[in-house]
Amino acid sequence: MSHARVVVDGQIVGEIDRPGLFVLVGATHSDTPASAATLAGKLWHLRILAGDDGRMNRSCAELAAPLLVVSQFTLYASTSRGRRPSFVEAMPGPEAEPLVDQVVETLRRYGATISTGRFGADMQVELVNDGPVTIVLEV
Repeated sequence: MSHARVVVDGQIVGEIDRPGLFVLVGATHSDTPASAATLAGKLWHLRILAGDDGRMNRSCAELAAPLLVVSQFTLYASTSRGRRPSFVEAMPGPEAEPLVDQVVETLRRYGATISTGRFGADMQVELVNDGPVTIVLEV
């Protein structure tokens, strides 16, 4: 991704303006602080950014690439029955917020440049996705 930002109430709350990762983080009932830390490590070290040859073979750690992390409970929507999504697999906000914070804080301990959305807010998200490339990570 080459540019992304999050706007809340007309104000930019998070933005990256160079190649990096835009990360949507959802939490489910089986997630723990350990799984949040593991996810952060995967995000930081996963070789999915373009190297000099244009192939996906570099990590955020190698390139000091920034990350924009946004909470997204709707990742756990179930549409297997009926015509309205069910969100029972999504962890409730008061339990999920510390796990999303854990991902962000672990990335910062790695030395990552992090921007974030605002947990629970009505966010407008803008993304310029190269490729486009979208990868689902689960731990």
